Amino acid sequence: MKKQEILIVDDDKDLAMITGDMLEDYGYQVQMTTSAEEAYDLLSNRQFKLILLDINLPGETGFDFCLQVRKNSTIPVIFVSASTSETDRVKGLDIGADDYLLKPYSLQELLSRINANIRRAYGYIKEKQLMKCVDLTIDMTARTVSRDEKNINLSLKEFDLLIYLIIHRNTVIKKEELLSEIWGIFSEVEISTVAVHIRWLREKLEKNPSEPKMIRTVWGVGYILIDGEDADEE
Repeated sequence: MKKQEILIVDDDKDLAMITGDMLEDYGYQVQMTTSAEEAYDLLSNRQFKLILLDINLPGETGFDFCLQVRKNSTIPVIFVSASTSETDRVKGLDIGADDYLLKPYSLQELLSRINANIRRAYGYIKEKQLMKCVDLTIDMTARTVSRDEKNINLSLKEFDLLIYLIIHRNTVIKKEELLSEIWGIFSEVEISTVAVHIRWLREKLEKNPSEPKMIRTVWGVGYILIDGEDADEE
């Protein structure tokens, strides 16, 4: 299975390195940066599962960065800070962070909080390697999709898009959310790209792509993947 990637944004390079080494020992892939400006560049090109964020950064603060992230994404954010101020803790959570941990922190406690937030946000990903949805079988390890033991060839983005829809099955997902989660929070890709990839997915997965039963459009909002009897109706 592809390793889940964590972004550490912290100007304390030594602590970030120690934390990153520990997380990699436990199976995560880690990218580190010391500023919000560099973090924006990474988020525009990579898909991270969680952000570990310091408050006191050079230039833009962690608070400012979190506010910008929350405009485009629901990715879990954990603040790590030496500030014991109740005001900072409350502010961090109020602006959209999922957790707040004081420095110096226990590495094991940090790991537990990261695992808990990833489970809460993505559910099955770390526990299951084989998934079923409608009449599809998805192998998360090999990143393959099949129907009746016949492989369906999907591109990298098509696969990621399908998995995101499956995670949020039977729930309407906005086009803007799909764009930020699949192509990157600050990606310059046009919103029309989502519709194009949805059309390609339907051509490969639907029995009648012009009248989709599984991946449906909710006009003016986005898309919903139906996993149930309705998805098989003709």
